[in-house]
Amino acid sequence: MQGNLPHILLVLDHPELSQRLCGDFLAQGYDVSVARKVEDAIAQLQSRPPALIIIDQQISEQSGLQLCRQLRADGATMPLLLLTTTDDLNDRIACLEAGADDYILSPYQGEVLLQRVQLYLKTDSALPETILSFQDLRLDLATRSAQRGGRQIELTMKEFELLRYLMKHPREILTREQILDNVWGFDFRGESNVIEVYIRYLRLKVQVAPEKRLIHTVRGVGYVLREA
Repeated sequence: MQGNLPHILLVLDHPELSQRLCGDFLAQGYDVSVARKVEDAIAQLQSRPPALIIIDQQISEQSGLQLCRQLRADGATMPLLLLTTTDDLNDRIACLEAGADDYILSPYQGEVLLQRVQLYLKTDSALPETILSFQDLRLDLATRSAQRGGRQIELTMKEFELLRYLMKHPREILTREQILDNVWGFDFRGESNVIEVYIRYLRLKVQVAPEKRLIHTVRGVGYVLREA
């Protein structure tokens, strides 16, 4: 039965895990479907695009990272969350490079997973069509697009949320705790490097030579969007 909340596609080939995930989401009113093969996931995307996709990093035919790259190359824009059993800085960087918006440690905690999904499925429908700007950097909240000096910047959903928070507080030093609370919206339980990882990749996209640096590190405190 279709729920009242958005459609979530699960891409994994573990029956017990898929049954548990489906149960958790159905209990909350989400509409859930499962693809156990990559080809099935692609077919479902074409026939009925989901609002969010959760991908097992170790699917049988290929890795979840490869599927993320394929989906992004094909133009998929919905949030992509990876289920993974490892948690270190290199894993986080690999997720971002593949186009995933975030990752979830398995075995997962049901409440944490639901909070994360709810966060990614939030919409900006209540916000007016507003353009945030700082120097030559522009962020369109209506179309969720970014430009700098006329150059289009492709952002993942989490990169967009992070840049939006920075641009809503220009020249204000934001602590790591403030960023976690306002961008992620939940406790990362000591995952101290997650902000650094996202800041690093946001800088690579926003600050292309010879453009001036706009996102600065305040050592021991946090980050600030300001002129050099």
